[in-house]
Amino acid sequence: MAIAKAERLMNLALCLLGTRRPLSKRELRESIEAYLEAGSDDSFNRMFERDKDDLRELGLVIATVENIEGEVGYLARRDSNRLPPITLDAEEAAALGLAAKVWQQARLAGAASGALQKLRAAGLPEDVDPYGAHGALEPRIPVHEAAFEPLMLACRDRRPVVFEYRKASAARPEPRHVEPWALECWRGHWYLAGFDRDRGAERVFRLSRITGKVRSRGTGFTAPVPDVVTVRETVAGWAGEIADRSALIRLRSGAGYPLRAKATEVRELGNGWDELEIPYGHGLDAWLVEFGPDVVVLEPAELRADVVDRLRAVAKG
Repeated sequence: MAIAKAERLMNLALCLLGTRRPLSKRELRESIEAYLEAGSDDSFNRMFERDKDDLRELGLVIATVENIEGEVGYLARRDSNRLPPITLDAEEAAALGLAAKVWQQARLAGAASGALQKLRAAGLPEDVDPYGAHGALEPRIPVHEAAFEPLMLACRDRRPVVFEYRKASAARPEPRHVEPWALECWRGHWYLAGFDRDRGAERVFRLSRITGKVRSRGTGFTAPVPDVVTVRETVAGWAGEIADRSALIRLRSGAGYPLRAKATEVRELGNGWDELEIPYGHGLDAWLVEFGPDVVVLEPAELRADVVDRLRAVAKG
């Protein structure tokens, strides 16, 4: 939701909740700056009716009555818009406290802490340990990428975005036009899943490889959003976590420790080289390129060809 519209809706809600008598459209227009700037009466009427419908959709109960001058007036009675008392058991309170702690490193930290304070003011037990029996563990979701917040809002509002993205095997970033679906943290890194308009297919992007600003582009999605977005499974498959094949590589001694950790067998060849057998899935070629001249792919032939193609692309860039 645009900031200007959110502010207008908030002002309208405050007017309707704060009045003791019904307010006419004329009075509401004179009280809210955005309505004064609406221009013609027709423009104001359309804006007001949309705003009133939006507030009702959000749950605000707005009564329509006649005021003392016979005009149609509007108000939101407090007794009709009061939330029921909040009652939480110890486990529910602990879960909320734990959730608020998770976001301490993100820009959502202020909102999470404020929400927790309001819940405590409404009756959330003060003495509940949010960590339960695991007091030594304190959860954190690290959010250092500048792209996180605009992408989170774009996922929420279903707004297509454009950003510069540098693949692991590329020398320079390229523009991507994406319909964002979901963000997920996996192995300490944030990933975005969405529909890549340029490639016409689902793609997953690592936020740390997004360069520059994330910008909105147009409105509405062109591709359906799946009911379940499997970010972790997709990333795991691309990272070789889901292995269905085996590769034989030659690795320089003293190099490539992440590859050694995955190897099922390591043989010393001498002359500063070792031979490794590694189970892998999709995406191993992109990972091997990162080790440069320290790695030589022996087999399978298609993996060797993919690595050579990637290295040539980097050299041309």
